[in-house]
Amino acid sequence: MSKIAVMGDYDSIYGFAALGLDTYPVETKEEGTQLLKRLAENGYGIIYMTEKLGDTLKTAREEYMGRISPAIILIPGVSGNTGEGVKGVKGSVEQAVGSDILFGEDKQ
Repeated sequence: MSKIAVMGDYDSIYGFAALGLDTYPVETKEEGTQLLKRLAENGYGIIYMTEKLGDTLKTAREEYMGRISPAIILIPGVSGNTGEGVKGVKGSVEQAVGSDILFGEDKQ
């Protein structure tokens, strides 16, 4: 079974530890880039990342786009929701099913 990690600022991710997920507070771009690579190489199938950190690590995340594993999923942090997480999931679902999942709703 694949492991699940959560990366981001401490205040945004500490609660995920109570769910049994491995949490990794990240403070710098360099630290985040190295951590992402280490997690991807060590059996993490899903990596949740705060949207703010995801924006900072956009170049590093692109290396894993199109791969089955790890799935990198952006989540809102304490600083708020930028919409990037929803946009990413929406795009993945559209690609998988070939249809707009928000048809008829307000577009983001």
